[in-house]
Amino acid sequence: MSYTVTLQPSGHTLTVGEGETVLDAALRQGIVIPYSCRGGNCGSCAGKVLSGSIDYPRGRPAGLNAADEAAGQAFLCQAQPTSDLTVAVRELKAGADIPPRKLPCRVVKIENLAHDVRRLYLKTPATHRLQFLAGQYIDILLKDGRRRGFSIANAPHDDELLELHIRLVEGGHFTGFVFNELKEQALLRLEGPLGQFYLREDSPRPILMMAGGTGFAPLKGMLEHAFHLGIERPIHLFWGYGLGATCIWTNCPKHGHGNTPTSTTPRSCPSPPPTIPGTASRGSYTKPCCERIRTSACSTCI
Repeated sequence: MSYTVTLQPSGHTLTVGEGETVLDAALRQGIVIPYSCRGGNCGSCAGKVLSGSIDYPRGRPAGLNAADEAAGQAFLCQAQPTSDLTVAVRELKAGADIPPRKLPCRVVKIENLAHDVRRLYLKTPATHRLQFLAGQYIDILLKDGRRRGFSIANAPHDDELLELHIRLVEGGHFTGFVFNELKEQALLRLEGPLGQFYLREDSPRPILMMAGGTGFAPLKGMLEHAFHLGIERPIHLFWGYGLGATCIWTNCPKHGHGNTPTSTTPRSCPSPPPTIPGTASRGSYTKPCCERIRTSACSTCI
């Protein structure tokens, strides 16, 4: 059995399935409310029940005291409706709504995407998941006080791990470390989320995406998020890449109906990857992209 939950003051409604928490249902339906631990400890996801009833199958959350519960406060990462529900809770709409945090993280997996590109999967502590908007980035904090920024390549609804794409830069201090020394299970520190580059979900305009090389990373997260939400606006992706990048194309997110964005490739690629449908061409990808900007009113992500 499912229930309808109304969020105030926005008036947004969502459907919560049997055995599903309010937070999980909100994220599944593209409504972003604050959270951190997702374990009932921190209280970041707290809201107030205005009408209806909830249940905590695993017992009252550790971070919620009896007095606050009696006053109607609820931890939405643990709360499951037992009736239709109205809840007062803050929603996040912009990058500035999510304050950056400094967290430790563990490198759980390293993959080679190309001869000079590696993908890292990072895991923050179970009690401190990093909340972010599709397209934002994090800074890796180095021991000498320097920091290196990398876009998050996965979507917010899939936040168990953070995915980064790192290209080897000749003479690069951190990228050299990633390719020559960094091992799985190593510990790093990060700060995030950062940046105002993220998917604007409320615009009705077509989406035009343009990237070169590993600049595709934030766009990948945006595409995954857009397809997860079922956004039907046309999406045009122009991605320039070079030799050895074909394997990255095999990880291009696909729409639930099997659709992928229109794409174009530069002269440096020996041949367009056969696994990705759409328009492919050799040469500079900036020319067709600029033409598309000139001839259509698009929301542009570069």
